[in-house]
Amino acid sequence: MDWFPLWNSLRIAGISAFFVFFAGIFAAYWIARLPRLVKGALDVVLTLPLVLPPTVIGYLLLRLLGPRRMLGAWLLEQFGIKVVMSWWSAIFATSVVIFPLMYRTARGAFEAFDETLAYSAQTLGLSNTWIFWHLRLPCCRQGILAGGVLAFARALGEYGATSMIAGYTPGRTATISTTVYQLWQTNNDALAARWVLVNLAISAAVLLAVNLLERPRREGRKPWAFL
Repeated sequence: MDWFPLWNSLRIAGISAFFVFFAGIFAAYWIARLPRLVKGALDVVLTLPLVLPPTVIGYLLLRLLGPRRMLGAWLLEQFGIKVVMSWWSAIFATSVVIFPLMYRTARGAFEAFDETLAYSAQTLGLSNTWIFWHLRLPCCRQGILAGGVLAFARALGEYGATSMIAGYTPGRTATISTTVYQLWQTNNDALAARWVLVNLAISAAVLLAVNLLERPRREGRKPWAFL
């Protein structure tokens, strides 16, 4: 059993979740401070990938990053970088797909924050930067971490956009999802079932982690005090 699809899936999901984690936090924080009309418009744009079919996202990315498209052709001509049909091209697709999950979760956590704490800190002469790092983020950390874990889980199971922009090449771009599909196509149900079990085990572990992160918030305890 070749374990490359597992390694590649973890690699793509980990890198995507890392960038989306910080991008989602800062996007949620700054957009929440904008005027209502601007905030509503940006919220629609950033949340749109959440409701779009992954294949539509993959198609749009191909229209943007394909070697015969403006941005893709420029990258290929200037830097010799072919964005599509490589393992790291899946990072672009996965990041677009999972960003709304992180963004919406972080936004919900920030909206639940008690602003009177920030106002009290401002009366003491503390800057907004200090308040963000030392007050707002620690108070919202459980919701934000839960969003990061969910984004990672979604990235691990991404298929539609990834298959369109990265394809399926054993040993190069294969992921768990694309491998299961290809094995099913070739009637190799036994090996496909093994990969399904691997994916189920990882998903169950991720959901357990989310529950452990949310439980202290409901019960008012520290994340590690669940026993």
